Amino acid sequence: MEPSLQGKTALVTGAARRLGAAIARRLHAAGANLVLHYRGAEADAAGLEAELNHARAGSAVKLKGDLLAPIAPQALVSAALDRYKRLDILVNNASSFYPTAVGEIETAHWEELAGSNLRSPLFLAQAAAPHLVKVQGAIVNITDIHAERPLKGYVVYSIAKAGLAALTRSLALELAPSVRVNAVAPGTIAWPEDGQFDPAEREHIIATTPLRRIGSPEDIAQAVLYLCTASFVTGQVLAVDGGRSVFS
Repeated sequence: MEPSLQGKTALVTGAARRLGAAIARRLHAAGANLVLHYRGAEADAAGLEAELNHARAGSAVKLKGDLLAPIAPQALVSAALDRYKRLDILVNNASSFYPTAVGEIETAHWEELAGSNLRSPLFLAQAAAPHLVKVQGAIVNITDIHAERPLKGYVVYSIAKAGLAALTRSLALELAPSVRVNAVAPGTIAWPEDGQFDPAEREHIIATTPLRRIGSPEDIAQAVLYLCTASFVTGQVLAVDGGRSVFS
């Protein structure tokens, strides 16, 4: 039986496409109202908003924002409260992902990768916390299995995701007992659209995944829904990776 989020409101960052859209659809199917944050994917966000509202009128709203802007966290939380009068769930999904080899790392790389993957989740959680406390809410962060086993050539990204895993555990202590804070650590779920991994690399990744395949965005969405509703789980990072993180 599908867990119920009836009457609850969820803010999902990076919700317009791929993992974010799958998460939004799954939480919506469980009954939640959705605040769909996006940065540049206007058409995708509008399409998802229309889809969800067609299924249940008034149940979704899109909000554009650059999470690196200092005012963005409070602005997003305030907009969610203005629309739905409550905030029960924060899903920190938005992320930047690209390689940064040692010797080529620039300050701008740090600002973008650490900003989207670590700084923004922290300040969004801080802005949301007083409202989540009122409703015994939940935060779910999207980390990465490479938070524990760094991905070669992706130094700043790996550092930022490791920080997000630490933030998850730290906030679980800081916000207990009123707010549960957990994370999902995806393995290879959908190949990057910019061709970062060539065919040989993709074959190697699949060969070193015990289930011998990549996952789907719906796999991550299912895990997020579980953590949104698992009332005695906090401070955990759940790997959804086909077993790749245990491959020796």
